Amino acid sequence: MSTLTRSKRMTVPQLVAMKGQEKIVSLTAYTSSIARLIDPIVDFILVGDSTAMVAYGRTSTLSMQLEETIAHTRAVVDCTKLACVIADMPFGSYQESSEQAFRNCAQVLSRTGCDAVKLEANKALAGTIEFLVQRGIPVMAHVGLMPQFVNTMGGFKAQGMTPEAAAIIAEDARANVEAGAFSLLLEGVAEGIARQITLDSKVPTIGIGASPACDGQVLVTEDLLGLSADPVPRFVKRYADVGAIIRDACNQYAEEVRDSRFPEIRHCYGV
Repeated sequence: MSTLTRSKRMTVPQLVAMKGQEKIVSLTAYTSSIARLIDPIVDFILVGDSTAMVAYGRTSTLSMQLEETIAHTRAVVDCTKLACVIADMPFGSYQESSEQAFRNCAQVLSRTGCDAVKLEANKALAGTIEFLVQRGIPVMAHVGLMPQFVNTMGGFKAQGMTPEAAAIIAEDARANVEAGAFSLLLEGVAEGIARQITLDSKVPTIGIGASPACDGQVLVTEDLLGLSADPVPRFVKRYADVGAIIRDACNQYAEEVRDSRFPEIRHCYGV
């Protein structure tokens, strides 16, 4: 939905209605400064558990805590007014049982004001998604390369590269849609299976390292801005090198301080 015609926050039903009509645009945000900038541009903001790696410098997403998710999501919601906001449920917050998932997802929605949650969910977790949806919690299901499954997947590797592996991903996607997921996030999967899932699915698919055929795309904002550490994943396109601009500005500041050129009298009070 164009920002020219949008005057209030995008809703989950509006996102669903975009399938086959208009490409869905998404980026991540973990802070108010980034969220405020991208709010009028994207259809939804994903507060990903990638916060653990991007914002905190950790080696995986597994250490992300529920309270951290709530704090970052609240910051994003509070400073935006146009984009739908979806929170990524952290590892260990929903896998134990449907009841545990509901308690934690309900906390995230009620304490942050976000619009939906995202769960990394294979076929085994489809029952949990059904339980949540029946109780009023909109769920985006994440299949394919699932970072919370990094230890069982043997690392951050592309998925669905054989017919057998592709069939498993397709079944995960099908089960989650039948359970009531309003959208599918397809990460790091073979292009052909992402394309087929998009064609077969009645709900929008959001690709990240998947296929141009997906109904929408999402990237980590810091990756496309050149603010993340090298190397970036193959599926990332860097649209700017903001990191270089920041380094140059900070170097200039440091030189001026050391040369006593900053601050000047005009930067002072009571002169």
